[in-house]
Amino acid sequence: MSAVKTPTLYIEGPAFWAPTLPGWDVARAAFTGTGAPVDPPAKRPAPQVLAPAERRRAPDTVALALEVASNAVAASGRDAKDLPCIFASAHGDLGINDYMCGVLASDPTVLSPIKFHNSVHNAAVGYWTIGVGCMAASNSVAAYETTFASALLEAAAQCAADDQAVLLVGYDMPAVGALASVTASRGLLAVAMVIAPQRTERTVAAFDWSLAAGPSQAIAPRSEAAQALATNAMADALPLFEALASGRNETLAMPLSARLSLQLQLSQG
Repeated sequence: MSAVKTPTLYIEGPAFWAPTLPGWDVARAAFTGTGAPVDPPAKRPAPQVLAPAERRRAPDTVALALEVASNAVAASGRDAKDLPCIFASAHGDLGINDYMCGVLASDPTVLSPIKFHNSVHNAAVGYWTIGVGCMAASNSVAAYETTFASALLEAAAQCAADDQAVLLVGYDMPAVGALASVTASRGLLAVAMVIAPQRTERTVAAFDWSLAAGPSQAIAPRSEAAQALATNAMADALPLFEALASGRNETLAMPLSARLSLQLQLSQG
């Protein structure tokens, strides 16, 4: 059986946030060696799409996800309310999960309704669609160590099938409490971009994509700035963002499982 030819797709509005790299311009400079991570690290962002009271109550995962989503959409020049979106997190909010487990084990009657509300995996995409008035399709993806690659495949397939731009957002936070003994996620990291079916004046890169059978090793981050973030559960996004920062054409193999990988041929500009 011959391979299915997938259409070339286009990246707009790459966005990035980590405490040491709070914004794509800072991250791009650090990845290419023309700049450095900020010191002291930045405080968590305060996404303006939320009302002030919601902004104060929002957990770190929501704050990070909405910050990069807003930046990606703004850089793409598109209208957030019209964009289908895919939000991806390997673990969701591990801090709230640890809290929920501890309270349920000790005194369930004092469980916080707000924390319970924010514990669901699709909390961030729910806040986003309500905040920007988006009625387009939304999805929440989790695939452990290959979460970003899996979400990128989902976004690419949806964009190609519907011939419509898609917002892709990935984010994860540190494991805390007992959960830190079973998952190694550390630090805060969030990324985003818009995947589009046609080239526009906002296009920063094009990519051809396919699936490849057989084992594929995860690509290790190259720069010190990216290596410092490699213990976060969203680390499989780092090679793509380093490639975008470099301005060079590159081939990337992003593992999806032990037997399958997403192959990208990235063309800049």
